[in-house]
Amino acid sequence: MATSAASSSVDTSASTSAHAAPLSPSSSATAHHQHPHHKPHRVLLLLDIQVAMLEPPPIGVPASASVRTHLAQILTQARSARPSPLIVHVRNSGDTGDADEPNTPGWELIFAPLAGEVVVDKRKNNAFAGTDLADVVPPTAEIVVAGFQTDYSIRATCSSALSRGNEVLLIKGAHATYDRIEVLHGGGVTPAWRIEAEIEAELEEAGVHLLEMKDLPGIFMDR
Repeated sequence: MATSAASSSVDTSASTSAHAAPLSPSSSATAHHQHPHHKPHRVLLLLDIQVAMLEPPPIGVPASASVRTHLAQILTQARSARPSPLIVHVRNSGDTGDADEPNTPGWELIFAPLAGEVVVDKRKNNAFAGTDLADVVPPTAEIVVAGFQTDYSIRATCSSALSRGNEVLLIKGAHATYDRIEVLHGGGVTPAWRIEAEIEAELEEAGVHLLEMKDLPGIFMDR
């Protein structure tokens, strides 16, 4: 995660009773609660929604304020849906000194998981790599994806899910990244919104379904 360390409180506005307990950084994937015994039909996959990513810029992503609002709305909608999707919080564990170094403030999840939700710790962009996410999410499940960063974890995890046979839905306005300094092109800057649009187009071409926030009321309904 390309941020500097920062401290902030965990947002419990979308949660009432549970807290994100620190997990052992030596474990590549750990469930906050036991894995579900049934195979979920639909999964909300929340990637790297951690304190450091949603700090005000420049520590957090440029769109941190609007994306945080959208993510809270999505999580609230998913938790109230019937039947409810399996909600999986993926937490990135950075290296020593990174903003998301395990057990530092920036590493904490923004939204505290509730009972029945799963937390998976990862160290690679692809959330399926080196974790037990594949055991939690069957290839038959529809996966609704939101989180960070568009050109890293979002791209890699969506691509991996497609290769497994999952139907993948990505919500526009609910994922984001940082501006990119083009070192090899005169030091210019590609704005984050352009990178996000480019990755959306790339993933849509590969088979990902793009949804808008206005679609939220129906996203977690059977269809």
